[in-house]
Amino acid sequence: MKGEGFLTRNISSFTHTLESIISTEDLCRTLGLLQGLDPRVKVGTFVLFIVMVGLARSLSILAIIFVLILALSFLSKVSLRFFLKRVLLFIPVFTAVIALPALFITPGSPLVTLVCKVIITEQGARTAGLLFLRVTDSLSFGVLLILTTPWTSILVALRWFRIPSLLVDILGMTYRYIFLLLHTTNSMFLARRSRTIGSFSSGENRRWLIRALTTTMVRSQHLSDEVYLAMLSRGYQGEIRVLNDFRIKRRDFMWAAFVLIAASALFWGNHL
Repeated sequence: MKGEGFLTRNISSFTHTLESIISTEDLCRTLGLLQGLDPRVKVGTFVLFIVMVGLARSLSILAIIFVLILALSFLSKVSLRFFLKRVLLFIPVFTAVIALPALFITPGSPLVTLVCKVIITEQGARTAGLLFLRVTDSLSFGVLLILTTPWTSILVALRWFRIPSLLVDILGMTYRYIFLLLHTTNSMFLARRSRTIGSFSSGENRRWLIRALTTTMVRSQHLSDEVYLAMLSRGYQGEIRVLNDFRIKRRDFMWAAFVLIAASALFWGNHL
Protein backbone atom coordinates (compact mmCIF):
# COMPACT_ATOMS: atom_id res chain seq x y z
CA MET A 1 0.00 0.00 0.00
CA LYS A 2 1.17 3.51 -0.76
CA GLY A 3 0.56 4.87 2.71
CA GLU A 4 2.20 1.88 4.34
CA GLY A 5 5.26 2.16 2.10
CA PHE A 6 5.53 5.89 2.71
CA LEU A 7 5.38 5.50 6.49
CA THR A 8 7.65 2.47 6.59
CA ARG A 9 10.39 4.15 4.56
CA ASN A 10 10.35 7.31 6.67
CA ILE A 11 10.17 5.50 10.00
CA SER A 12 13.06 3.27 8.94
CA SER A 13 15.09 6.29 7.85
CA PHE A 14 14.58 8.21 11.09
CA THR A 15 15.22 5.14 13.24
CA HIS A 16 18.42 4.36 11.36
CA THR A 17 19.62 7.94 11.88
CA LEU A 18 18.93 7.76 15.62
CA GLU A 19 20.76 4.43 15.89
CA SER A 20 23.70 5.92 14.00
CA ILE A 21 23.95 8.80 16.49
CA ILE A 22 23.81 6.39 19.44
CA SER A 23 26.50 4.13 17.93
CA THR A 24 28.71 7.19 17.41
CA GLU A 25 28.42 8.05 21.10
CA ASP A 26 29.41 4.47 21.97
CA LEU A 27 32.54 4.68 19.80
CA CYS A 28 33.75 7.68 21.81
CA ARG A 29 33.92 5.48 24.91
CA THR A 30 35.86 2.67 23.21
CA LEU A 31 39.41 2.06 24.42
CA GLY A 32 41.25 2.98 21.24
CA LEU A 33 44.25 5.06 20.21
CA LEU A 34 42.49 8.37 19.56
CA GLN A 35 39.88 7.95 22.31
CA GLY A 36 42.61 8.09 24.95
CA LEU A 37 44.04 11.44 23.81
CA ASP A 38 43.29 14.84 25.30
CA PRO A 39 40.58 16.54 23.17
CA ARG A 40 42.58 19.77 22.96
CA VAL A 41 45.63 17.98 21.60
CA LYS A 42 43.46 15.98 19.23
CA VAL A 43 41.69 19.03 17.81
CA GLY A 44 44.97 20.93 17.36
CA THR A 45 46.78 18.05 15.62
CA PHE A 46 43.83 17.27 13.37
CA VAL A 47 43.66 20.90 12.29
CA LEU A 48 47.38 20.66 11.46
CA PHE A 49 46.73 17.56 9.36
CA ILE A 50 43.90 19.32 7.49
CA VAL A 51 46.21 22.26 6.77
CA MET A 52 48.78 19.84 5.38
CA VAL A 53 46.10 18.31 3.16
CA GLY A 54 45.28 21.75 1.80
CA LEU A 55 48.93 22.43 1.05
CA ALA A 56 49.64 19.06 -0.57
CA ARG A 57 50.31 19.21 -4.32
CA SER A 58 51.01 15.54 -4.93
CA LEU A 59 48.55 12.73 -5.49
CA SER A 60 50.89 10.25 -3.82
CA ILE A 61 51.13 12.35 -0.66
CA LEU A 62 47.35 12.66 -0.46
CA ALA A 63 47.04 8.91 -0.96
CA ILE A 64 49.57 8.30 1.86
CA ILE A 65 47.55 10.60 4.13
CA PHE A 66 44.39 8.61 3.42
CA VAL A 67 46.21 5.36 4.25
CA LEU A 68 47.33 7.00 7.52
CA ILE A 69 43.71 7.90 8.25
CA LEU A 70 42.61 4.31 7.71
CA ALA A 71 45.39 3.10 10.03
CA LEU A 72 44.28 5.55 12.73
CA SER A 73 40.70 4.38 12.29
CA PHE A 74 41.76 0.76 12.71
CA LEU A 75 43.87 1.51 15.80
CA SER A 76 40.93 3.44 17.28
CA LYS A 77 38.70 0.37 16.83
CA VAL A 78 36.42 2.10 14.34
CA SER A 79 35.03 -0.30 11.77
CA LEU A 80 36.50 0.52 8.36
CA ARG A 81 33.15 -0.20 6.71
CA PHE A 82 31.37 2.08 9.17
CA PHE A 83 33.99 4.79 8.65
CA LEU A 84 34.16 4.63 4.84
CA LYS A 85 30.38 4.62 4.59
CA ARG A 86 30.25 7.99 6.33
CA VAL A 87 33.19 9.45 4.44
CA LEU A 88 32.35 8.31 0.91
CA LEU A 89 28.58 8.57 1.13
CA PHE A 90 27.95 12.01 -0.33
CA ILE A 91 30.55 14.78 -0.25
CA PRO A 92 33.44 13.04 -2.10
CA VAL A 93 30.97 11.76 -4.70
CA PHE A 94 29.57 15.27 -5.10
CA THR A 95 33.11 16.63 -5.40
CA ALA A 96 33.93 14.05 -8.06
CA VAL A 97 30.96 15.27 -10.09
CA ILE A 98 32.26 18.85 -9.81
CA ALA A 99 35.78 17.76 -10.75
CA LEU A 100 34.68 15.84 -13.85
CA PRO A 101 34.67 18.89 -16.17
CA ALA A 102 38.36 19.47 -15.34
CA LEU A 103 39.15 16.18 -17.08
CA PHE A 104 37.97 17.55 -20.41
CA ILE A 105 38.50 21.34 -20.33
CA THR A 106 41.98 21.56 -18.78
CA PRO A 107 44.58 22.01 -21.56
CA GLY A 108 47.69 19.84 -21.53
CA SER A 109 49.23 16.62 -22.75
CA PRO A 110 46.68 14.13 -24.12
CA LEU A 111 45.99 11.13 -21.90
CA VAL A 112 42.97 9.62 -23.65
CA THR A 113 42.13 10.32 -27.29
CA LEU A 114 39.25 9.24 -29.44
CA VAL A 115 39.10 9.68 -33.24
CA CYS A 116 42.19 11.95 -33.20
CA LYS A 117 40.53 14.23 -30.65
CA VAL A 118 41.83 14.78 -27.13
CA ILE A 119 39.24 13.67 -24.58
CA ILE A 120 41.18 13.73 -21.30
CA THR A 121 44.50 15.46 -20.57
CA GLU A 122 47.10 14.51 -17.98
CA GLN A 123 46.82 17.93 -16.31
CA GLY A 124 43.03 17.59 -16.17
CA ALA A 125 43.21 14.17 -14.57
CA ARG A 126 45.72 15.44 -12.01
CA THR A 127 43.59 18.48 -11.15
CA ALA A 128 40.46 16.37 -10.68
CA GLY A 129 42.37 13.83 -8.57
CA LEU A 130 43.84 16.52 -6.33
CA LEU A 131 40.42 18.04 -5.67
CA PHE A 132 38.81 14.69 -4.93
CA LEU A 133 41.58 13.47 -2.59
CA ARG A 134 41.83 16.78 -0.75
CA VAL A 135 38.13 16.80 0.04
CA THR A 136 38.16 13.12 0.98
CA ASP A 137 41.16 13.46 3.32
CA SER A 138 39.85 16.62 4.99
CA LEU A 139 36.41 15.11 5.49
CA SER A 140 37.97 11.89 6.83
CA PHE A 141 39.88 13.76 9.52
CA GLY A 142 36.72 15.58 10.57
CA VAL A 143 34.66 12.39 10.70
CA LEU A 144 37.37 10.53 12.62
CA LEU A 145 37.58 13.36 15.16
CA ILE A 146 33.82 13.28 15.76
CA LEU A 147 33.67 9.48 15.96
CA THR A 148 36.41 9.29 18.61
CA THR A 149 35.63 12.38 20.71
CA PRO A 150 32.50 13.22 22.73
CA TRP A 151 30.77 16.31 21.37
CA THR A 152 31.00 18.18 24.67
CA SER A 153 34.75 17.56 24.78
CA ILE A 154 35.14 19.00 21.26
CA LEU A 155 33.25 22.12 22.37
CA VAL A 156 35.50 22.54 25.40
CA ALA A 157 38.57 22.14 23.18
CA LEU A 158 37.23 24.82 20.84
CA ARG A 159 36.78 27.20 23.76
CA TRP A 160 40.34 26.44 24.88
CA PHE A 161 41.47 27.62 21.45
CA ARG A 162 39.56 30.88 22.06
CA ILE A 163 36.69 30.20 19.67
CA PRO A 164 33.87 32.66 20.60
CA SER A 165 31.58 31.23 23.26
CA LEU A 166 28.45 32.20 21.29
CA LEU A 167 29.54 30.09 18.32
CA VAL A 168 30.42 27.15 20.59
CA ASP A 169 27.04 27.38 22.34
CA ILE A 170 25.22 27.40 19.00
CA LEU A 171 27.12 24.29 17.88
CA GLY A 172 26.29 22.50 21.12
CA MET A 173 22.59 23.36 21.03
CA THR A 174 22.33 22.50 17.34
CA TYR A 175 23.69 19.01 17.95
CA ARG A 176 21.27 18.35 20.79
CA TYR A 177 18.33 19.80 18.88
CA ILE A 178 19.00 17.60 15.86
CA PHE A 179 18.85 14.50 18.09
CA LEU A 180 15.71 15.71 19.88
CA LEU A 181 13.86 16.72 16.72
CA LEU A 182 14.72 13.41 15.04
CA HIS A 183 13.28 11.57 18.05
CA THR A 184 10.13 13.75 17.99
CA THR A 185 9.60 13.24 14.26
CA ASN A 186 10.13 9.51 14.58
CA SER A 187 7.48 9.37 17.32
CA MET A 188 5.04 11.26 15.09
CA PHE A 189 5.52 8.76 12.25
CA LEU A 190 5.06 5.82 14.59
CA ALA A 191 1.93 7.38 16.12
CA ARG A 192 0.37 7.87 12.69
CA ARG A 193 1.22 4.37 11.56
CA SER A 194 -0.30 2.82 14.70
CA ARG A 195 -3.58 4.67 14.03
CA THR A 196 -3.74 4.04 10.28
CA ILE A 197 -5.99 1.47 8.61
CA GLY A 198 -5.75 1.25 4.86
CA SER A 199 -3.73 3.56 2.66
CA PHE A 200 -3.56 7.25 1.74
CA SER A 201 -3.00 8.98 -1.55
CA SER A 202 0.32 10.66 -2.30
CA GLY A 203 -1.36 14.06 -1.98
CA GLU A 204 -2.67 13.24 1.50
CA ASN A 205 0.77 11.99 2.53
CA ARG A 206 2.36 15.27 1.38
CA ARG A 207 -0.22 17.34 3.26
CA TRP A 208 0.37 15.31 6.40
CA LEU A 209 4.13 15.74 6.04
CA ILE A 210 3.72 19.53 5.74
CA ARG A 211 1.60 19.58 8.90
CA ALA A 212 4.18 17.44 10.71
CA LEU A 213 7.02 19.78 9.70
CA THR A 214 5.02 22.81 10.84
CA THR A 215 4.25 21.18 14.19
CA THR A 216 7.92 20.31 14.65
CA MET A 217 8.98 23.91 13.97
CA VAL A 218 6.43 25.25 16.49
CA ARG A 219 7.59 22.73 19.09
CA SER A 220 11.23 23.63 18.53
CA GLN A 221 10.49 27.34 18.99
CA HIS A 222 8.56 26.69 22.20
CA LEU A 223 11.23 24.33 23.49
CA SER A 224 14.03 26.81 22.76
CA ASP A 225 12.33 29.42 24.97
CA GLU A 226 11.90 26.91 27.79
CA VAL A 227 15.51 25.71 27.54
CA TYR A 228 16.86 29.25 27.58
CA LEU A 229 14.82 30.17 30.66
CA ALA A 230 15.95 26.94 32.36
CA MET A 231 19.58 27.77 31.60
CA LEU A 232 19.21 31.28 33.03
CA SER A 233 17.57 29.93 36.19
CA ARG A 234 20.59 27.66 36.70
CA GLY A 235 23.14 30.44 36.42
CA TYR A 236 24.08 30.30 32.76
CA GLN A 237 26.34 33.23 31.84
CA GLY A 238 27.46 32.32 28.33
CA GLU A 239 30.17 29.77 29.19
CA ILE A 240 30.01 25.97 28.90
CA ARG A 241 30.92 24.03 32.04
CA VAL A 242 31.81 20.34 32.01
CA LEU A 243 32.63 17.91 34.79
CA ASN A 244 35.64 16.37 33.04
CA ASP A 245 39.03 17.69 34.10
CA PHE A 246 41.27 17.44 31.03
CA ARG A 247 44.96 16.85 31.62
CA ILE A 248 47.70 16.44 29.07
CA LYS A 249 49.49 13.13 29.67
CA ARG A 250 52.55 11.39 28.31
CA ARG A 251 50.62 9.77 25.47
CA ASP A 252 49.47 13.22 24.34
CA PHE A 253 53.09 14.42 24.08
CA MET A 254 54.00 11.28 22.15
CA TRP A 255 51.06 11.79 19.78
CA ALA A 256 51.95 15.48 19.26
CA ALA A 257 55.55 14.50 18.50
CA PHE A 258 54.38 11.88 16.00
CA VAL A 259 52.11 14.40 14.28
CA LEU A 260 54.88 16.99 14.04
CA ILE A 261 57.28 14.42 12.56
CA ALA A 262 54.62 13.21 10.10
CA ALA A 263 53.71 16.78 9.13
CA SER A 264 57.38 17.64 8.60
CA ALA A 265 57.87 14.56 6.43
CA LEU A 266 54.76 15.40 4.39
CA PHE A 267 55.87 19.02 4.01
CA TRP A 268 59.34 17.90 2.86
CA GLY A 269 57.82 15.43 0.39
CA ASN A 270 55.49 18.12 -0.90
CA HIS A 271 58.45 20.48 -1.36
CA LEU A 272 60.33 17.86 -3.37
